[in-house]
Amino acid sequence: MKLNIREITIFAMLGSLMYASKMIMEIAPNIHLLGVFTIAFTVVYRKKALYPIYIFVLLNGMFSGFAAWWIPYLYVWTVLWGMTMLLPKKLPKRAAPLIYMSVCAAHGFLFGTLYAPAQAVLFGLSFQGMAAWIIAGLPWDFLHGVSNFFCGILIVPVISALRLAEKNSIQG
Repeated sequence: MKLNIREITIFAMLGSLMYASKMIMEIAPNIHLLGVFTIAFTVVYRKKALYPIYIFVLLNGMFSGFAAWWIPYLYVWTVLWGMTMLLPKKLPKRAAPLIYMSVCAAHGFLFGTLYAPAQAVLFGLSFQGMAAWIIAGLPWDFLHGVSNFFCGILIVPVISALRLAEKNSIQG
């Protein structure tokens, strides 16, 4: 996955865009565009989408602190990337928006469950403690999943914009 200067620049900007969007939307808890960007970048850039995703993760640590909350970020976004990579490259045009929105929603609904194992290890929680932690977070996961579903309506337009930009930059 060797990168050229153009890709380094694009991926740095896309990772920064993810971070900026998160900061802007922090006024609304668990409502953000991170799933939208992760899915769109993965559809367009495939394996190379890991670069902007991990630039985002690194920026989070740099600006908010490399603390216990940050450790799950090392894998929770990769799970969404992996879920997207498992989808067929060519989805039917009518089905694609709903499929992408559903995958985005599933990640939101499962976020607390995905986050929990790291919390259990870091804070010495038993399985029951981890389960209690997950259950206590279910209202937030519900909000996260529902908001990811509705924000997911932007996935196909972001994919289209990225593909158009890629096409124009190759031709130019």
